[in-house]
Amino acid sequence: MFRRFKDRGDAGQQLARMLTHLHGQNVIVLGLPRGGLAVAYEVAHHLGAPLDVLNVRKIGVPWHPELAMGAVAAGGVRVLNDEIILATGVTQNVLDEETALQRSEIDRREELYRGGRPALALAGRVVVLVDDGIASGATVRAAIAVVRAQHPARLVLAAPVAQASVAAELAQEVDELVCVRKPADLYAISVWYDTFPQLTDRDVRTILGRAQVEPPTTAPTDVRSAPG
Repeated sequence: MFRRFKDRGDAGQQLARMLTHLHGQNVIVLGLPRGGLAVAYEVAHHLGAPLDVLNVRKIGVPWHPELAMGAVAAGGVRVLNDEIILATGVTQNVLDEETALQRSEIDRREELYRGGRPALALAGRVVVLVDDGIASGATVRAAIAVVRAQHPARLVLAAPVAQASVAAELAQEVDELVCVRKPADLYAISVWYDTFPQLTDRDVRTILGRAQVEPPTTAPTDVRSAPG
């Protein structure tokens, strides 16, 4: 019987304890919205590091949205899964339409979450890229491409839980992979949490606001509000 995380706050705290060796190494923590940002907050708090958001969106197969055929990220990056595209018979027109839709959402989130604030510079820094779980790895691969293009000194990928086979592949694409649990059969990220609500845009802005004002004395828990 596997042990679940209580919520994203608990998951982030457990993950943070595995990243203690990064203290004092010029770290920046990047969270993947929305859920990954709540985990990243805990990591940033523990390391005393600045927190920022990296907007990435999965490109789902239209008739099977949970099946990722790729992902897009801020900066125009697109990563595709050719095997899924071939197996599902997705046409170029459909792929382009879904890509445009997700890029539009990326633009919306960049404006809403940042409010004109520029992204933190990553060059020469140790970047810790955090999500609340890794299943197919499509969105994470897009995020890795964005970070690598900015020439960090080191890239650490961190998640509370990840599909073991995918984690093994991703470990080859980063300098270090840190994961609390790596099950052979992930099934779904949500089953590894007792509480796993969808976070809203307001939740994201609240977390970023708290991180910018001052080091928090208490970590934010998952906000139990309706999905936005």
